[in-house]
Amino acid sequence: MDKPFNHFDADGNAVMVDVSEKSPTVRVAVAEGTIRLTPPILAAITGRTAAKGDVLGVARVAGIMATKRTGDLIPLCHPLMLSHSAIEFTILEEECAVRATCTVKLTGKTGVEMEALTGVSVSLLTIYDMCKALDKGMEITDIHLVHKEGGKSGSYDRA
Repeated sequence: MDKPFNHFDADGNAVMVDVSEKSPTVRVAVAEGTIRLTPPILAAITGRTAAKGDVLGVARVAGIMATKRTGDLIPLCHPLMLSHSAIEFTILEEECAVRATCTVKLTGKTGVEMEALTGVSVSLLTIYDMCKALDKGMEITDIHLVHKEGGKSGSYDRA
């Protein structure tokens, strides 16, 4: 049996989910995504020679800032007081790519999956923006939720 969507009222109007009766729990979400690059772009990133500066450093800050602004970007998302937000990058030399991983935590009444997905997306978009002068053919791909815990639905781990 499919669960009903809870972002709609009885008349089909989009509404923010009422979480006022929920008890706060520790919530964690981890998301990741990848940007495929050319060898010269990967060399500029790892060698810190990109014209716009420290690509991964700026992308990390952009991703963290994005997690804190998710409620402003996605309709019906609750604005959340995050207790932790981090972006980590893994250089995938054989694939000529960079993987971004975002971890977000809080103690609250609603989950942080959208914040983690937003953080990954914005960090990868920032890499694209900072490197597009070298080649506009970069590809952002495979953005997905890896793990979440807390709340009524419990834990989730991507298979």
